Amino acid sequence: MKVIYDDNQIVVVIKPQNIPTQADESGDKDVLSLVKDFVKEKYNKPGEAFVGLVHRLDRPTGGVLVFARNSKSAGRLSKQMQDGDIEKVYYAVVKGHLKKPVARLEHYLVKDHAQNKVSLATMGQKDARLAVLDYEVLAEKEGLSLVKVRLETGRSHQIRVQFSAIGNPIYGDGKYGVPDGEKQTVNLALWASGLEFKHPTLDQTMVFKVNPPEENYPFSLFKDVFKKEFN
Repeated sequence: MKVIYDDNQIVVVIKPQNIPTQADESGDKDVLSLVKDFVKEKYNKPGEAFVGLVHRLDRPTGGVLVFARNSKSAGRLSKQMQDGDIEKVYYAVVKGHLKKPVARLEHYLVKDHAQNKVSLATMGQKDARLAVLDYEVLAEKEGLSLVKVRLETGRSHQIRVQFSAIGNPIYGDGKYGVPDGEKQTVNLALWASGLEFKHPTLDQTMVFKVNPPEENYPFSLFKDVFKKEFN
């Protein structure tokens, strides 16, 4: 985990892939605990430091996360999240050619908490929630497409399920992609790259951009694109 910004209200970090955002049944070290350790050590906090969880990333997804340093900031950031005022940008490498280079995807999703899996649902179905995202295809290489995704909603596994639903699963997704052994050999090609929100106490907009791990395949296919995107 890398801390890229912190003050007395927030901590912004880069979450590594394959590490849970918060503690789960695996017992593996989680990002929330790591942030608490960071705050306790840097600010010499006695006992356990307060760190508020504002949003999450799936375990196999890496990228930028913001945490709150106190309950007031946690409440204000959570309200921004609920109101859709926090902009989240992802990059994903999906299989195949997308029929539309720019589009909005809208699906109703329902989560099976026992199986930790999300599936398509119909409007009005019990516990179904609307999931909305906008995407743009940036490039295609070797039968794969790099897409830039902007989330309007923040449903569990949303990006993975929605792209799988249109026949373009994310590369390396053993849960929602075609089971062909990729989950044993590669990371999920999904990265939370951009985060924009209003600082909870300062009158300023905070903007964070984190380049995907372009040394890793299949992101490595699109290094030229990322140079333009992050120039």
